[in-house]
Amino acid sequence: MKVTLISIPVRDQEKALKFYTEKLGFIKKLDTPLDGGNRWLTLVSKEAQDGPQILLEPAPNHFEPSKVYQDALMEAGIPYTQFDVDDVDAEYEKLNKLGVEFSIKPTEMGTVKFAVFNDTCGNNIQIVEML
Repeated sequence: MKVTLISIPVRDQEKALKFYTEKLGFIKKLDTPLDGGNRWLTLVSKEAQDGPQILLEPAPNHFEPSKVYQDALMEAGIPYTQFDVDDVDAEYEKLNKLGVEFSIKPTEMGTVKFAVFNDTCGNNIQIVEML
């Protein structure tokens, strides 16, 4: 068994696509139109283009429990998911210059350094560096 796809709930797929590609540097992998104006929209890391895909899932727009869960995580300041990076400080500086808003600046905790930012689509995302 292996991970091939993870879903991140977003309220606006086009806005999410722009943020995740232009700010975070992911690459669009699949973009297939679906009913109701939705898309099967996946992204991959530049460093692992054949690796796991991120599905920008429009669930909060169509499934109320998903919206409630997403809102609760956001309100509590809990990240929806995390991405590993080689250098949290460098990634923080790069993203900060691109206008990404962080709720937690780079912080060391045990064997990791992390930071948390708002993806502008309803989620907190954590970046992590193993120390």
